[in-house]
Amino acid sequence: MIKVAFYDAKAYDRPSFEKYGGERGVQFRFLETKLNEDTVALAEGCDAVCVFVNDTVDARVIDKLYGYGVKLVALRSAGYNNVDVRAAFGKVHVTHVPAYSPYAVAEHAMALLLTSVRRVHKAYNRTREFNFSLNGLTGFDFHGKTAGVIGTGKIGRIFIDICRGFGMKVIAYDPFPAKDSGIECVSLDELFARSDIISLHCPLTDDTRHLIGADAISRMKKGVVIVNTSRGGLIDAEALLEGIKARQIGAACLDVYEEEADIFFEDRSGHIMDDDLLSRLISMPNVIVTSHQAFLTEEALSNIAETTVSNILSCFENDGVCDNELCYRCGNIEQCKKERREKCF
Repeated sequence: MIKVAFYDAKAYDRPSFEKYGGERGVQFRFLETKLNEDTVALAEGCDAVCVFVNDTVDARVIDKLYGYGVKLVALRSAGYNNVDVRAAFGKVHVTHVPAYSPYAVAEHAMALLLTSVRRVHKAYNRTREFNFSLNGLTGFDFHGKTAGVIGTGKIGRIFIDICRGFGMKVIAYDPFPAKDSGIECVSLDELFARSDIISLHCPLTDDTRHLIGADAISRMKKGVVIVNTSRGGLIDAEALLEGIKARQIGAACLDVYEEEADIFFEDRSGHIMDDDLLSRLISMPNVIVTSHQAFLTEEALSNIAETTVSNILSCFENDGVCDNELCYRCGNIEQCKKERREKCF
């Protein structure tokens, strides 16, 4: 039996992980607390830890996991910016779930966009109070507008297909564009200048942190709508707020926030919000915030659990490659294992 400390556990996580873990000999110890230097000791006696996007897996945590004999950090997400992969190399294997349900995230991005542009959230609140006025609810047609998509991975390409279904013209930026995709790829400057809507579908790295900042916003079309269902750190939230106040940004649809780690996924309705920036963003009439729920569909939860359990088993039972291993060894973090057909160390 492989024992796994499951950090930041939520009620919606348990059914799928209990199902696939029980079927395949993986025992999860569900912990409500997030993984950090103060809680890492809870993993003592376990073979692996299972973590999510707001768990902290830095060098200090990795050293302690290694000292406890933990051999694997199994991410139940695609993104891994919260893991120091370089520090993990040679000590603890790291795996992720690269494609649990790209449809879930892409569809949520479009749901946010439709809700914002057509003022559905405002109309819903009004009609519940029997206010049937249409004043202030005017939106705009998607047909004929230009959508700029940053990142043409699986989620980005699905979002592009959805935009095309609405009759939108799509342009995209990606430093490593998909080959033979039929997508018009342009520079970031051109994307900023031409897009009526900009949607982010890229990972958070040193190169993409604050990709959307004051300078980028100044180069965008006046009234642009920005959608972010990827990682909060892609946007400089201070610059975003200033852009909204200056009427440069017409609307913002955010499923992620740079400082979300201690805020999202919890009920804080009875508490005073200490994060003034988030409070100010939420107070804006043209900002919609959801709490990192783009991934949250039944299909995605099932796929995440099944893939995570398979990743764990492959690392402990397979003499060859760890499925979906992330490695610092050759610098190509997601791909190097495929070339060697063996564990990264």
